[in-house]
Amino acid sequence: MKFLLDNWMLITLALISGALLLAPVMQGAVSAGLSANDAVLLINREKAVVVDVCEPTEFAAGHIVGSKNIPLADLPSKLAAAVKNKGLPLILVCQSGVRSGRAVAAAKTLGYEQVHSLGGGLAAWKSAGLPLEKA
Repeated sequence: MKFLLDNWMLITLALISGALLLAPVMQGAVSAGLSANDAVLLINREKAVVVDVCEPTEFAAGHIVGSKNIPLADLPSKLAAAVKNKGLPLILVCQSGVRSGRAVAAAKTLGYEQVHSLGGGLAAWKSAGLPLEKA
């Protein structure tokens, strides 16, 4: 006990430095999502299916080439008909990555094995300089 009282500053410094070292790791876990470049690799190499969970008006304004539009509210009822092979990678996309993050859980409950959310959504896709198409 005397050691703790005599060295409280060193112990505090060690705890703070440990917390600062863990902060980037924890931020990476929170902002989990597939990068735009990783999504392109999945699409090209493993024939991943891209599903845009935005509303139809947002989808018409701009979406990833070849993506299918299933609004988040309709995902549980319409995903199985749109994507029959549950073994293929599935990339879920929205404007910012928030809705697609929620959609991942819904797709996993439907039995899809490899489900990913595009981290940062279409904004990250655009900032990576990747093409969009308009309906």
